[in-house]
Amino acid sequence: MAVAVFKSPLGGEYHGSKRMEGKQPTGRRRVFVQTETGCVLGMELDRSDNAHTVKRRLQIALNVSTEESSLTFGDMVLKNDLSAVRNDSPLLLTRNYLHRSSSTPCLSPTGRDIQQRDQSGPIEILGQSNGFAKMKQLVKESIKAIKNGVDPLPVHSGLGGAYYFRNSRGQSVAIVKPTDEEPFAPNNPKGFVGKALGQPGLKRSVRVGETGFREVAAYLLDYDHFANVPPTALVKITHSIFNVNDGVNGNKHHKKKQVSKIASFQQFIPHDFDASDHGTSSFPVSAVHRIGILDIRIFNTDRHAGNLLVRKLDGVGRFGQVELIPIDHGLCMPETLEDPYFEWIHWPQASIPFSDDELDYIGKLDPGKDCDMLRMELPMIREACLRVLILCTIFLKEAAIYGLCLAEIGEMMSREFRAGEEEPSELEVVCIEARRLIAEREVFSPRGDLGDDPEFQFDLDCEETQYDFAAADDYMTRSPFQFGIGAGSGRFPLSKLEESIEEEEESEGEEEQEGFPALRTLVKLPTISKLSMSLKSTTLGDKNLKFSGTKPENGNLSNRSSGHRSANEQLPASMSFVELADMTEDEWTLFLEKFQELLYPAFGKRKSVTLGQRQRQRLGTSCQF
Repeated sequence: MAVAVFKSPLGGEYHGSKRMEGKQPTGRRRVFVQTETGCVLGMELDRSDNAHTVKRRLQIALNVSTEESSLTFGDMVLKNDLSAVRNDSPLLLTRNYLHRSSSTPCLSPTGRDIQQRDQSGPIEILGQSNGFAKMKQLVKESIKAIKNGVDPLPVHSGLGGAYYFRNSRGQSVAIVKPTDEEPFAPNNPKGFVGKALGQPGLKRSVRVGETGFREVAAYLLDYDHFANVPPTALVKITHSIFNVNDGVNGNKHHKKKQVSKIASFQQFIPHDFDASDHGTSSFPVSAVHRIGILDIRIFNTDRHAGNLLVRKLDGVGRFGQVELIPIDHGLCMPETLEDPYFEWIHWPQASIPFSDDELDYIGKLDPGKDCDMLRMELPMIREACLRVLILCTIFLKEAAIYGLCLAEIGEMMSREFRAGEEEPSELEVVCIEARRLIAEREVFSPRGDLGDDPEFQFDLDCEETQYDFAAADDYMTRSPFQFGIGAGSGRFPLSKLEESIEEEEESEGEEEQEGFPALRTLVKLPTISKLSMSLKSTTLGDKNLKFSGTKPENGNLSNRSSGHRSANEQLPASMSFVELADMTEDEWTLFLEKFQELLYPAFGKRKSVTLGQRQRQRLGTSCQF
């Protein structure tokens, strides 16, 4: 399926080995519109265009129905006014929930004259960042190789579709991951299908089709190549190797055609192995710290050993000097806080204090500027993702000032499981209390009756139970969830939640003296999520989770006899203890103020817990069986 382009040729495309550098006519922008089944159409917009004209062009070119559909750009649903859409932006056409179906295949464009006017090149970078200079060279090498008959190679590992693009010498220069071949996306080549683009994905707070721009965001946020993230860009790319399924069952087309995709395009870094194949004791402290600092900032929910590449620098021996290269950041910056996974959290390097250079780097981080940069470079990014970035950057900066090490920060962000149930992290407990203070203030405020700002609602248009911040009067009566910070586990367990209110009130004074002061009022919190979903079921993560089916091997589910299972069968319901996206701008500003005020008591408790753990370690456990 070749991408169709209307009107004049797209400026800045590759034609042969020469790139057209012509500027767009005044008021004219080029965009790439993707349907929720993966079809991509490139077109130019002028001032007179609106959502209806865009849908009409899609209907003509791709032979797809646009009835009961919405044209979206990140958080925005586009209607008559397209002025917010910038040049090189990817748009998404989604069908309304009642009419949504994943059974419609990705169809080829119709009409000879449309295909003849296709001026789109094989690979085009979306965006104009100066950081993409290296990517432009890799794109040229890849295009030259394709024209010389050197085709890409599919990557057989992992859950999603990925491809090695090579240079004319046959060397891999980039790894390409199409957004519609992600796990559970319509064109996933490995049987993990059943979701449309824009629905909840592998992580419920990361939508299907949106891991690509997160890969780019991680690279753009890695200022001065501090953590060593490989150069990454979002591209429109056309090749016959890409996968197209014929419907929800994931059956592949046998006849390969030219297919255009929106994809992440990351430089391939030659390496010797990954962190799972190498003794972690030889990893440089600075490399572990730098990767950890990035992971904290972007709230990485998937930092496992397989996405830490290891390259030997001295060329001799297995345990000589090595370099770490972090990859696979598609599950960072979720739309709400959940359970992150940091492979490095128990490595000895993570318990060593930050160096002066690292503290200086952390001190210079500016989450406001980070968000402005990402809005400019990745205008489709959702505001909820940026709020998570802001929160985690503030948390990192304050924790570093207080003197916490990387391991302590990671532990405060991570959840624990007790009796098969998931508990909020210490970070989430602080957020819950900050939200309670805001809600308490609004009760006495004349603006307390204002509703939530719909612009930032994390509405996933799916059948799973939604987070409801205000509807859970029975939350604090449920016994499996115990908040706080405890001596042995890093959390202070409150009295069992089925105990009477009288017993809890009697213990309040003691809790405030011994533990986190904010927890005294947290017990009375009336407006937290029902948390009606249990984590006793399976999940595709591998951190402290239970699997009801076959255990994963190397991060992948194995022994799938059926080959194609729906996403609803494979994914469990997950939970969110605290929302960030449903606050208005004023509430968000006030929340951050309260959040920062509550951090230092939490840091103090964490420090005391760490000291207690070290004392117990010195006593020894040789007599325990």
